[in-house]
Amino acid sequence: MNCWRRALNSLKRWLSRLLLAVLLAGQVVLHLFRARIDPHNTREQMANVGPSSLLITLLTGVSVGAVFTIQVAREFINFGAGNVVGGVLALALFRELAPVLTGVVVAGRIGSAFAAEIGTMQVTEQIDALLMLRTDPVDYLVVPRTLACCLMMPVLSLGFGLIGLFAGSLVAQSAYGIPLSIFFDGIRNFLEPWDVLSSLIKAVIFGLVVAAIGTNWGLTTTGGARGVGESTTGSVVTSLLMIFVLDFFLSQFMFSGVGDVAL
Repeated sequence: MNCWRRALNSLKRWLSRLLLAVLLAGQVVLHLFRARIDPHNTREQMANVGPSSLLITLLTGVSVGAVFTIQVAREFINFGAGNVVGGVLALALFRELAPVLTGVVVAGRIGSAFAAEIGTMQVTEQIDALLMLRTDPVDYLVVPRTLACCLMMPVLSLGFGLIGLFAGSLVAQSAYGIPLSIFFDGIRNFLEPWDVLSSLIKAVIFGLVVAAIGTNWGLTTTGGARGVGESTTGSVVTSLLMIFVLDFFLSQFMFSGVGDVAL
């Protein structure tokens, strides 16, 4: 009975924190419309989110592009459709894999750092000190991190997609004998501007999700060092869950109906 009660209390706390994260995201948007932005802090956070996450994002893109090509090319060649491998890879990368997996990377690396850093400030009463100095924690801590994630996530996602295509083309040529000209012809025939734009839109939304959840989990941290660890883990798990859920609805909204690229 006690186990069920603890589980129910944990679920209630998780739902309340998730609701607070949604409210915090709305508050950030309101602050952005009022142009309440700290330029120095924002540039610092952009450097933290973007360049420092670039290498792991590109390595993930290389791996995903190469493995996806291996799995797709061997089957498509059996059906005499090796000329569409590049197009299929491009659609998969830009419509889904690039924004989602970039969000996963950023959530694991940046979202957890946000939760740990702000959570430590919370349990050591540094947030209270900011309030005593009449400094809004949302303006000083949350807005720069959210803006940095929303600006850098599309850049990382685009890099993920491009490096994934490059890795896929090398695998297709070296392992399956598909010429680069045919591979990139498939990309030109299948990939449309909306596919790239939708990837960037998803990346912005996922960046907002990662930043809002990471910072909110930090601001609502209690229980000392143990609470910081729990907030860090919880922020990553929640960010991943929300990315996957939102990706379903965004994909349904952006790509509902029957496609015609194969025609």
